[in-house]
Amino acid sequence: MIRRFLVIALLAIGATVSHAQPSLPSSFQARTIHSPEAADIFVRWGGKGPVVVLIHGYAENSDSWAPLAADLMKDHTVVVPDLRGIGKSSKPESGYDEKTQAKDIRAIVTGLGYDKTSVIAHDIGNAVAYAYAAMYPDKVERLVVLDAPIPGIQPWNEILLDPRVWHFNFHGPDAERLVAGRERIYLDRIWNDFTGDPSKPDEVTRNFFAATYAQPGGMRAGFAQFTAFSQDAKDNKIFEQVKLTMPVLAVGGEKSFGPLQAVIMRHVATNVREAVVTGSGHWLMEERPAETVALIRNFLDSPDAGETAIRLAD
Repeated sequence: MIRRFLVIALLAIGATVSHAQPSLPSSFQARTIHSPEAADIFVRWGGKGPVVVLIHGYAENSDSWAPLAADLMKDHTVVVPDLRGIGKSSKPESGYDEKTQAKDIRAIVTGLGYDKTSVIAHDIGNAVAYAYAAMYPDKVERLVVLDAPIPGIQPWNEILLDPRVWHFNFHGPDAERLVAGRERIYLDRIWNDFTGDPSKPDEVTRNFFAATYAQPGGMRAGFAQFTAFSQDAKDNKIFEQVKLTMPVLAVGGEKSFGPLQAVIMRHVATNVREAVVTGSGHWLMEERPAETVALIRNFLDSPDAGETAIRLAD
């Protein structure tokens, strides 16, 4: 039954995927909400139904969620913020640790008049989503994390030995000077290191996101996300002492984190469903959007989100 559902969903979603610049549905409303944590967070939302919050990752902004938002808005209210320092959100000097950004997310949810939601995250958004779920466990109905580690949660120490995560320790004023005017070159290295398909993200998408980070203060704020990792790791060791109990879907790209994503989440949650997207690297929305959207929709729609393993073939 699940396989049949996924096949139908893949066909429907695949018809809507294009190579244009990523963009959330034009019907979405937009607003900037002031967080009590001294940031102004740009958020877009649309659709009708149960509320789902989408938290994007690094080297991207909220538009990266375009394929998922277009699908979920059919029967969900989809809330999509830019993290502080990224996209159209403000770029304060501080507050880039996951706990502060989780408070930003809470300010968005309540500012729009909502309370309980599901949360879906990718890349550095995973750390923010985990902190949010740990801080507000009764406000998160389901949690989805896509292909990225969580600072301090094992095998964090082994992950730090991977030469592809060089950018975790590349930040500060000198790094800003080196990258200024060369944002596309810097981001290309990150996109290329983690993709399963050298053509993804495509040129239009790369240029779009590079321009986002080339804004004044954009790279300073981007680097600040990684500067906060040491504090995040300390905070997560405390969070880890109380396991999450809501259903969790851990999705890894076969050529990136793969089944390791579920290994990470089982350290912090008791009800984890594992999924691996065959052939994909880290950039799931760009490399395998239809397959990834189908997995997430199946998880959100399933009355029973208990532990199981799913592997989507090409």
